[in-house]
Amino acid sequence: MDNYHLTKDGDDWKLQKEGSDRAIKRSETKAAAMEHMKGYMDGKEGSVKIHKEDGEFQEERTYPRSADPRSSKG
Repeated sequence: MDNYHLTKDGDDWKLQKEGSDRAIKRSETKAAAMEHMKGYMDGKEGSVKIHKEDGEFQEERTYPRSADPRSSKG
């Protein structure tokens, strides 16, 4: 499963694959970046770590939702 990060970068928000030097998508606002992230992850399997403006970890989302290991019993 691929890992991605949604982070603040200067004046923009960027979605970037872990280990890559280039952003997949840049947006002016976090809300716009979240919408782009949802569209990009549609049909893909991966984990997106979403960060706050100060860089601190906020939440993690798994795509597709059925691939989230925390949703299983046990």
